[in-house]
Order: sequence, then C-alpha cells, then structure tokens
Amino acid sequence: MGHISVHLLHLLTIMTNHALPDKNFNTFVGSERSPERILCKIMLKSGIWFLGILFWLFGVADRGIAAVADGYLTVTEVSHFLVASFLFVSWLYMKPEELASDSNLLALKRYGTISTSHQQRDLNIVETKMHDLNERYVTSQTHILPFPYFCQIYHLLNLKHLENIHSFSLGNLKVVEVSQIQPTHEGGKLKFKTVLDSPFNILRIWRQPIVEVELVLHSPYMVELKIPAYQNKEIAVVFNVLPLGEAKHQLFIDIYSDLGWPKPLLRFILNFAARLTLLEDLPYLRKLAERNLYNLVESNKNSAHKTMQLFQRFVDLYGSSIELLQLQKAQNTFSV
Repeated sequence: MGHISVHLLHLLTIMTNHALPDKNFNTFVGSERSPERILCKIMLKSGIWFLGILFWLFGVADRGIAAVADGYLTVTEVSHFLVASFLFVSWLYMKPEELASDSNLLALKRYGTISTSHQQRDLNIVETKMHDLNERYVTSQTHILPFPYFCQIYHLLNLKHLENIHSFSLGNLKVVEVSQIQPTHEGGKLKFKTVLDSPFNILRIWRQPIVEVELVLHSPYMVELKIPAYQNKEIAVVFNVLPLGEAKHQLFIDIYSDLGWPKPLLRFILNFAARLTLLEDLPYLRKLAERNLYNLVESNKNSAHKTMQLFQRFVDLYGSSIELLQLQKAQNTFSV
C-alpha cells in the first residue's frame, strides 16, 4: 500500500502550495467572525426567507378568496390580489444566495494532481458514481474550514460521533449492530443500524425507527453516507474533503435523494439540516485540531472498536502519509 500513501502525500503537498482561492465559497478562513457565527447567520437568513414564503402564500390566498367571496370582482380587489402576487414573486427572487460547489474531483483535476494512471482510474470510478447519482441531485454546499484535513476525515469515519456530537439534531439517535467492514482497494464499506428511540423524533418523517445505514470510504478524500427512507427511497450524502494546507480544508457536501417531495421544500430542509450538523461539528473539529495528528493515527492503528473500523482502514491505507507529513514538518522547523 506504499504507493497509495505516496499519492496522498503528493496530493497534500500540492494542495499546501496551490490552495484553492477563497472566491465564490462560504469562506471561514481569514474572517474575523467565527465559523459558528457565519453558519448561524446563513441559517437565520434562510429561515426568515422560508417563513416569508408561508406568510406571502397566506396573503395571496386571502386576497384571492376576498376577491371572489361576494360573487363579483372590483378593481380594488383585483389590484390588491395582483400587488400581493407581485410581492410574493419578488420575495421568491430574494432567496439567500446558495453558492454552487465544484466537486472535489473537478478541483483535483483543475489543479493537476492527477499524475498517475492509478489515481486517474480511481477518480474515473468516483466520477462515474457521481454521474449515476446526478438524476437524484437535490442540493450542495461548500465550506472552507480552519482545521486540518485529517480532523474532518476522522470525524466522518467515527460512527460514535453520530450519538455524541449530533444528539440534538439527530434526536438522540443510537448506533447499534455494526457489521464487519468490507474492504475495497481504495477504502471500504461499513453497514450499521441506527435506532430512533423517541416517537417524536423528526427524522421519522422520512425513515423507519430502525434502518441499516451504509458508510463508504471511496478514496482518501471522498466519503458517502447512504440513509434508507420510506418506500425503498434513499438519501445519499457525499462528502469530499480537499486539503488546503496544514491547517485548513475545503468541505464539499452534495446531497442526493429520490424522495417524492417537492424539490424546493426538500432542498430547504436538507440544506438546513446539513448546516445544523456542521454547526454541531465545529467544536468537535476544533478539539481534534488541538491534538497531535500523529498521535491520533498511532492511537487508532490497533483499534478493535467496531465503530472505528473505517478509520482503521483509512489508517492502514494512508496512515504513513500522515507520519511523513509530521516528519517533514519537524524537519522544516528544525531547519529554521
């Protein structure tokens, strides 16, 4: 597996020297405001806009009913209805801007990191999968976060964080019956059951109380979470994590679903849910960033805990790259 580690080290080195520009992204790095404040502001704007839609729908319906209630139309009633309709449409166009994200795959190609046939083959497989999901595309987000890339990978591959970090947003969801990992050449697959204890858990609107979820490590920078929904439907969340140097990374979140809900409503709900879970993640990522990454890898090299199987697989495939980076950093510090 040494050649894979060398490829990852090459990727991280290039991203350190050629970090993506912050233009056209929800940029946290370089801002005086904290990531939490920026996320809360975005969620508040989206919430106000969505509530405004409900109020304007009520207003348009009220003016329409009032206009026809007495059996005939007057110029005043028609003008009130048209004004309300115009303001409603105007409100729709005032939707808070949601910046589209390039996939991590496209970013890698643009920055010339595809230097071997091995990497090209792997990325072609990932690209094919994302094209297969394209018909079910709902929404996407991108965030630049001031934490090392490995912190995000550790967080995504640690199943227990679903219980501990997301106890509020997931309604005290429990992870049970973790299966054995199915290794792949570039990563692995892990299935586990999640339980919704509370009958009032909001997640019950699209899933059963007990479902089998699948977490897939496609490559050192791509993770997919598949969540079953009612009537054999599914929600798939694809995370691409792009290193932007030693202390920051770019997180791409692409959400796909074949639920039969109206797309605008589904887009709003899933966007809000993604931002809420990211808001919960930030203190955890901050704590991970304060730890020594080398020690984090070493402590999980021989971990037998089932909830850490995918991260163990990541360490087996790519752990030496982290060690090389730590050694390289120490040598650079010594030279100075």
